[in-house]
Amino acid sequence: MSIMQQSSKAQDRTLGVWFQQIQQGQIKLPRFQRLEAWDRGRVTSFLNTIINNLPVGVTLALEVAGKEKFISRYVSTAQPASVGAVTQHLLDGQQRLTAFWRSMHNNYDWETYFIHFPEFDRTRDVLSETTIRCEARWVNQKTGLRMPRWAEDSAQCLERGLVPLSLLRPEDISIEIEGWVKAACAPLKPKPDDADAFAKLEAFNDFQERLRSKIVTLRERVKFFNLPYLSLPAETEKSVALQVFINMNTNSKPLALYDIIVAEVESVNEESLHDREASIDEKCPHASRFGDIRDLILSTSALLQDQSPSHRGMIDMDKKILIDNWPKLERGLERMAAFLADQGIFDQARLPTNAVLAVIAASYEFIPDHGDFLAKSEKLLRRYLWSSFFTDRYENAAATRAFADFKAMKALLQNPQFLDDELPSVPVLNRSEFPLATADALMSVGWPKATGIRARAILAVSTYLGAYDFADNHGASYESVQKREYHHIFPDALLQEAGIESSLALNCALITWKTNRVIGRQDPLVYLQERIEWADAIAIAERLKSHLISFKLLSEAHYAGLHGEALRDKLAKDFDAFLRDRAGRIIAAMELLATGGSPSIEALWSSYVVAKESVDA
Repeated sequence: MSIMQQSSKAQDRTLGVWFQQIQQGQIKLPRFQRLEAWDRGRVTSFLNTIINNLPVGVTLALEVAGKEKFISRYVSTAQPASVGAVTQHLLDGQQRLTAFWRSMHNNYDWETYFIHFPEFDRTRDVLSETTIRCEARWVNQKTGLRMPRWAEDSAQCLERGLVPLSLLRPEDISIEIEGWVKAACAPLKPKPDDADAFAKLEAFNDFQERLRSKIVTLRERVKFFNLPYLSLPAETEKSVALQVFINMNTNSKPLALYDIIVAEVESVNEESLHDREASIDEKCPHASRFGDIRDLILSTSALLQDQSPSHRGMIDMDKKILIDNWPKLERGLERMAAFLADQGIFDQARLPTNAVLAVIAASYEFIPDHGDFLAKSEKLLRRYLWSSFFTDRYENAAATRAFADFKAMKALLQNPQFLDDELPSVPVLNRSEFPLATADALMSVGWPKATGIRARAILAVSTYLGAYDFADNHGASYESVQKREYHHIFPDALLQEAGIESSLALNCALITWKTNRVIGRQDPLVYLQERIEWADAIAIAERLKSHLISFKLLSEAHYAGLHGEALRDKLAKDFDAFLRDRAGRIIAAMELLATGGSPSIEALWSSYVVAKESVDA
């Protein structure tokens, strides 16, 4: 192809020319480019490459003749005073040229770049090579001054052998350089009445000249440093330029999937997906509580186009339809967030599996805002949600399985007269294939702070029921759970003494401690009482109910004076009874929730007690 033949030969361009063209606004970045990503280490390394005149890789530019093919932006902090004609779009090399431009102006907020000339450094004896040095900056909260203060003082900088990198920028700044040299050297200038004043003045002038010479030499090196580029001609089709951009970035530093899709949306729709993303944050402020908003955008958009919420599906979806579906996406994400909060799931840290998010959000395309079918549809969503939490459906191949569940749910939602006997068509609701968890399975589940689905599902039942705080009786909410911590019910120290595993989901409650004192080996109820400093045992018993924890069993667990085998035997028996009792209550809640019910604490507690008494009888 002639385009590729023309673009295969690298062309030379000095940094002086790059600087001038950026300064004049001739070079811009397609807006789909990622923002600045280099840290100070990468910037310093690149600048050292320049001053040591070492080779660097080529950049890639798309020639612009007339109307720009892509929506564009200027290099960071390089907005020109007057806007001229754009001649090139930089497709690859943004990080290098942004680092060059900004360091040459020293306009970073939190760092300042210097050249370290060891022969002028009066603070150390060891000589080294001339190199770039980055000084971290911060603001003194009391004075509002930028620190360290010496970095603002030319004389103190020179004492350390440091010259601001901005003195190397390739434009006519001779007055600025002379002013800095004079100010930096001023404390060294001899006084007329000094002994050997004339000799000292000659030495001083020689010192200044050597400093100027060092600066001028490096300025020339920077100005004429070659940063070559490949050029795609102006007539290159947008799709070709975009593909070259993707290929070059993927081959060097891999692009995130979102970056690639941003580029494709830009190409197809001539608008920025980043702007759309900002609108999601504004119109769906709660959606981001449950995961990265970009992942939610892509996975939900894929389902809305009947594509799998996997990388393959996201790449294959039509990018124009993605934008056309945006109102559906916004509506679905916000209603998904509200639905989850109504089910006691408040954020990503408490979410058993993120596989459900896109399925629920995309399902709302088929669910009305009002009426009987809204209630019927959300009952189906409750079945789906809690079945996802308490089966092993999403332990593996989550995206593929979420896609299959969504397609089956979509078929039901498109038929308002669907019947309960059709529910098994949704794989996760098919109990013969994906049975709900058993009590024995729940008793072995680990600590819920990790990402285990069933561990967090156990916790989710308590937050659904309100999970009233032991200390202040506040119910679970997004705001309150941010202040809570995961705590043992049977003390960790007590169980460890007996060699019993303590970090189990059924031995965990999400509550607030009033004290951080180390209380150690104590009976469970005493341990809790001292930790939260309660006075009313009846009130605490009611609060424990919302976590499906039996106050009666805790009150009977006493271990004073027990050690060794006697402690192990009694504690193992009591702890097993506690875990089994709580597991049974979780199971009772799970079965109601997974059939779309909305159990209350009292109804659940009473029915379980009756059922348990019947079994015991």
